[in-house]
Amino acid sequence: MTTIDNLYQEWQALQPLSVENQKQLDTKFMLEFNYNSNHIEGNTLTYGQTISLLIHGNVDGSAPMHDYEEMKAHQAALEMIKVEAATGERPLTEMFIRQVHKIMLRTDYIPEGKNYTVHAGIYKTRPNSVQTPTGEIFEYASPEETPALMMDLIAWYNNVEQEAKLSPLEIAALFHYRYIRIHPFEDGNGRIARLLVNYILAKHGYPMIVVHDSDRNGYLGALGQCDAETGLVPAVGAHAKLEQITPLVYYLEQCLKRALVISIKAAKGESIEDEDDMQKRLAILARNAQAKRGNIKRRSNQYIAEIIHDFITPIKEELNTQFAIFNQFYNSIDISFYYVGSGGGKVSLTPKFLEAHRGNFENFLSRMVIEVQLGKPTILLPSYSAESIQIYISCNDEEYNIQLFDETQSFRYGVLPTDSQQKAWIKKIMEYLYASIEKKVAEIK
Repeated sequence: MTTIDNLYQEWQALQPLSVENQKQLDTKFMLEFNYNSNHIEGNTLTYGQTISLLIHGNVDGSAPMHDYEEMKAHQAALEMIKVEAATGERPLTEMFIRQVHKIMLRTDYIPEGKNYTVHAGIYKTRPNSVQTPTGEIFEYASPEETPALMMDLIAWYNNVEQEAKLSPLEIAALFHYRYIRIHPFEDGNGRIARLLVNYILAKHGYPMIVVHDSDRNGYLGALGQCDAETGLVPAVGAHAKLEQITPLVYYLEQCLKRALVISIKAAKGESIEDEDDMQKRLAILARNAQAKRGNIKRRSNQYIAEIIHDFITPIKEELNTQFAIFNQFYNSIDISFYYVGSGGGKVSLTPKFLEAHRGNFENFLSRMVIEVQLGKPTILLPSYSAESIQIYISCNDEEYNIQLFDETQSFRYGVLPTDSQQKAWIKKIMEYLYASIEKKVAEIK
């Protein structure tokens, strides 16, 4: 019995995993697979950006938007693979592979600097040969050959699955190599190949594997050794024999061993963090903190002027309009705006005053007040003292606070209260006054 067999039996004996352990394992694989498979193909997102995107849905804009979209689409394709593998005995079809490709590429596009279109979910319409480091041209299957070769590949796979003469790893390795020699799509073939390897393994109850970008040369080197064994004719490579792809079988075997060891540790509730996982996580926190601190705006004349012009002035006008309905109960209604000086005195912030001091607001407007004053009651109410309600605006170093009654809300500079927030404050004041008037009317003898 091989090491793989022993590890697989141990893995199966530990099923099912607890919800917590399964989640930990799924998250680690999801992040590692998406990050590495895309990086092999040139995606520039860091591991930290991958975590922020796939776990938290954050896009910080420090990488090309295409790379963020590509990573999300690749995760969607992975989910399709997992669902399909879980269906059990359903045969693999060309249609499914084309659907996965369409999800992964998202849409047709014209590569930068090219005059042709890459089609999502459609087999190639032009040759996609590549130039080797030695300057030679390596040919994949032609567009004309591709449909028949893909039909052969799918038929072979479904047949060999039924025969059960080869191990799941051997089937996965052969499928990967034959698929790559066909290269059926104009873009995304490497990612699709690695997705389908994991489809095959998962279908047989094995954990999915990760081909690490850090070992890209080892991975490509194994494929190159297989090319040397099978020869340069695409149709021959598309029908390669198991003995011709030994280097790839061995390479994927090492990947599977690692996946099984990690999965067994997860099932036992042991840590599955790599040695540098904590460093990665701390680096992510540091980068997020730095980004957030860099985005913090500090109190300045500009921001206080913005608060006065775009928040205080409009809400004063709205208060004047709304509170006209209380005229039948109060002889006067006054909406004033002032700041509290260092000695506790009130300094009225009239338009004239603000114009004269518009260049140094930040020096003295640390505590501003919008005050609603309702003067002497009309004959409808007994003689009560005037009503007075204040909205306090406190401008601190990194944020400003708005306080009404016992509720305080904080805002960053550059961010203003929304229309709905302002309406809620006005409604709260009016409800307070209504309750006060209601109480006074109830007390009339």
